[in-house]
This record gives sequence, C-alpha cells and structure tokens, in this order.
Amino acid sequence: TMSADTQAAEKAIRELIEDWMQATAQGDAARVLSLMSDDVVFMTAGREPFGKKEFAAQAAGLKDVRLEGVARPVEIKVLGDWAYLRNHIDLTMRPKGGQPMKRAGYTLTILNRQQDGRWLITRDANLMPPPG
Repeated sequence: TMSADTQAAEKAIRELIEDWMQATAQGDAARVLSLMSDDVVFMTAGREPFGKKEFAAQAAGLKDVRLEGVARPVEIKVLGDWAYLRNHIDLTMRPKGGQPMKRAGYTLTILNRQQDGRWLITRDANLMPPPG
C-alpha cells in the first residue's frame, strides 16, 4: 500500500494538473507559469526544447485562442521529492472566428517538490501530434 506521504503527493500532483488545465482554459498565463520551475524544459515535436520565457511568449501569442482540455493522469509515480506523470490530454483550440482544432495524446512530465512543499513541473515531453 502507498504511504500517507506518497498519497498526499499524488493528490497534490493531480490538483496541480487540474489547476493547470483550469488556468489554461481561463487564459491565466501567470497562474500557469507559477506551476513550473524557473529551469523548466519543454520538449515538443519539431522544435528545439524551450523554457519558461518561450512558454510565456507562446501563451501571449495564443491569448485570442480558447484552449479547452481534459487531462487524464494515467500513471503517477512519486520517488521522494521527484515524481513522474504520464498524462493523456484531449485539447480543443478555438481561435476567435476560426475552426476549432482538436489534438489528443500523451505527455510525460517530471515534477519536483520544492522546499516549501509545493510540486512544480520541471520537465515536460509533449507527445501530442502537431496540428495538421
């Protein structure tokens, strides 16, 4: 059975993902940025890995696009102050006056527990196929 600490960590990670999806849907980029470490690295198909600054710029570029998503954690494994998460995401991007675009697929995320006890995303590999 899982220790109470591991259960609490899993719960905190699930809440972080909910928070991320909610903040994304609300266009609250500041909230999304607060859920990642300063040295975060994102990996997506077809581009070089990028960090928090590039993520923020990309979010600003999408401010007229509504992002609605459902995240379904498939596997969460807590290893002390580190954890990994396999997540299935269904995402709909709705540009103002444009056609909605749907994407779905998996992400693999590494999280780190901070000294204040909060979990933050520190590495994220997004395996959803690019649009088109």
